[in-house]
Amino acid sequence: MTASVKVYTTPLCPYCSNAKQLLKNKSVEYEEISMYDISSDDRRALMQKTNNYRTVPQIFIGETFIGGFDELNQMNQQGKLDELLAS
Repeated sequence: MTASVKVYTTPLCPYCSNAKQLLKNKSVEYEEISMYDISSDDRRALMQKTNNYRTVPQIFIGETFIGGFDELNQMNQQGKLDELLAS
């Protein structure tokens, strides 16, 4: 089974584009959620889940908050991303 992936983004964000491209290159399906499409309450809940992380992208694999593109890319380079995606 493959873990679900959610990517919270904003338009014109180069790091968001890089994260989505990395996932596409790995043939990983993901749900993209625009930060402009969520309510204030949902934003507050998201901030609690991410320990007040304020930049985008905000990437979740399953219920685990990964961070942004830099963290996703680092996990991929270390070979840890495939493990997490497989769980």
